Amino acid sequence: MVELAFSTNAYTRFELPEAIERIADHGYAGVELLADTPHAYLPRFDESDRESLGAALDETGLDVSNVNANTVTGYYDDAPPSSFFDPTIVTADDDERAWRIRYTKDAIDLAETVDAPAVCVATGRPLPGNPPERAREYLLDSLAEITDYAESAGVDVGIEFEPELLVECTDEVLELIDDVGSDALGVNLDIGHAAVYGEDPAESVRKCAGNITGVHLEDIAGGRRGKHYHLIPGEGDIDFESIFGALADVGYDGFATLELYTYPDAPDRAAEEALAYLEEYVR
Repeated sequence: MVELAFSTNAYTRFELPEAIERIADHGYAGVELLADTPHAYLPRFDESDRESLGAALDETGLDVSNVNANTVTGYYDDAPPSSFFDPTIVTADDDERAWRIRYTKDAIDLAETVDAPAVCVATGRPLPGNPPERAREYLLDSLAEITDYAESAGVDVGIEFEPELLVECTDEVLELIDDVGSDALGVNLDIGHAAVYGEDPAESVRKCAGNITGVHLEDIAGGRRGKHYHLIPGEGDIDFESIFGALADVGYDGFATLELYTYPDAPDRAAEEALAYLEEYVR
């Protein structure tokens, strides 16, 4: 049976322990940890922070569904209010790419500490001067090192595909998994990303059977080929009944995590309404 979790990336107006407590108060079974500012930007996430995290998890009894290492906004001193993927594991600069590989390993260490089954990471975009074919070679090299580390830690790595990134759809992420050839590599399947690309999200679930490390849920206005803006389930056009049916069909029994970072001013409302809308699918 799929269980529901909620990502702390909706609670960026709150410290991490309070975000966890609020998510627990809404009745979720799990929590996804944002491995970025303002919650767990790993170069500054010290022993005191880790103790506070552990205490919050112990007090609430929440399991950690995933460590979300997609963005590293904290890398920048003057980042604008948008998610930064860069530096990425496909970045052309060798030093910056090595930094991102190390960051992903640190996220794996955090996942191991809190008993999370997986971390997720996005590929980022092939920027000017770094054409896709070269970026993909960087990606393969990066993932070889990352998955070796993940295998030794017993933590899975889920690539989260997204339109306009180097890996942007179901077929591309499955091809990547085959090419890397590591049992630790899978897909963190964001239902909305599949829809925005134009895919049937339920069919994407079925294609990814056996490779799903985690699931991100959100609604999308317009459904397939809709605009990429995360909405509370019920406010868009995603068919969640078909998605949960597909998850059952493929035997997925992990967490489905609500990722509603678009509601920083109303995270409690987003958490409450999302759970109320989706409860019937996880009873």
